[in-house]
Amino acid sequence: MKRIFLIVLDSFGIGEMEDAAAYGDSGTNTIGSVSQSGWFEIPNLKKLGIFNIEGVDCHKKEPVEAPLACVARMKEASKGKDTTIGHWEIAGMISPKPLPTYPKGFPKEVLEPFCEKTGRGVLCNLPYSGTAVIQEYGEAHLKTGDLIVYTSADSVFQIAAHEEKVPLEQLYEYCRIARELLQGEHGVGRVIARPFVGDCKGSFTRTAHRHDFSLLPPRITMLDQLKDAGKDVIAVGKINDIFAGKGITEYVYTSGNAEGITRTLEYLDKDFEGLCFVNLVDYDMLYGHRRDVDGYAKALAYFDEKLPEIMGKMKEEDVLIITADHGCDPAYMATTDHTREHTPFLMYGKQIQPINYGTRETFADIAATVLDYLGVVKETAGDSMLSLW
Repeated sequence: MKRIFLIVLDSFGIGEMEDAAAYGDSGTNTIGSVSQSGWFEIPNLKKLGIFNIEGVDCHKKEPVEAPLACVARMKEASKGKDTTIGHWEIAGMISPKPLPTYPKGFPKEVLEPFCEKTGRGVLCNLPYSGTAVIQEYGEAHLKTGDLIVYTSADSVFQIAAHEEKVPLEQLYEYCRIARELLQGEHGVGRVIARPFVGDCKGSFTRTAHRHDFSLLPPRITMLDQLKDAGKDVIAVGKINDIFAGKGITEYVYTSGNAEGITRTLEYLDKDFEGLCFVNLVDYDMLYGHRRDVDGYAKALAYFDEKLPEIMGKMKEEDVLIITADHGCDPAYMATTDHTREHTPFLMYGKQIQPINYGTRETFADIAATVLDYLGVVKETAGDSMLSLW
């Protein structure tokens, strides 16, 4: 019974891509920045071969003579650096055009029908830091009931609301309304509910009740193919939201990395055949965007501490793949957004022969490799790395 555990360390980039300048990200290097922290200790990722990946440049770089895993540096072929496009490409779908972004806020043709259907006004309507926007507009929101609508450099329509002013289910319904409106020309990658609590400016904090409403993937992904082949496709964390449920057979939401790892360990103890697709979001949400180098390093160290437990539960035919969807360099102060970087690929299993695959041209090679290992003829982009054994 073959099982693949595909874990995305959300935003764990390993150095700028060749076209990083076009995205305003010259010189970015998430692993390089995080490695400067005194909390950067990843001995188990080191044993797998993280420092053997082509082009990795960081403090404490110590390649090993005999890595336990296959390794590669992954390029993103899609035009973008956001969560949606990154995960879609990991699943075998390359996006030749970027999803729409709104550096000046959303136009009237978007906001007017949104306000009409929700019966509420809108505050902000600008690109904004998620933590800063609730401090700036939170009191006005409590006073008026108007929704805090904002965006970022990513293709997102975000709605922040106080949990006592707008109950969660009502906020989620407003997001569904926005998702229905934001199609075609204005088809943003994600509509995101951003609930918060607190009494006044300075005390407002976001809660763990975030919920993403993603654009439906427009083409086939490895998830569709696996499901159609009768395989299990288990989504842990925000994976179900990213794919709008398409191709998923079972899912569980998580409150952060710790719960995501716990759920992964639980699935390692269950019998299934197919894919367990995991997103660990804290690197991006709590530390990357907030430019917290030490927090990022501590989160990596925590995952690294859990790796022996994960690997120890793996069965004879199990495969573990560790990768990322984009970068988010916590030391890059030009913006607080994602960064256009290469990502790591580590593939470990008792039957996997460790090989260094150099640099791969697309994240979609991961999808092709997953489908190949699980015996499904691919209809996605990408080339299987198993063929190089």
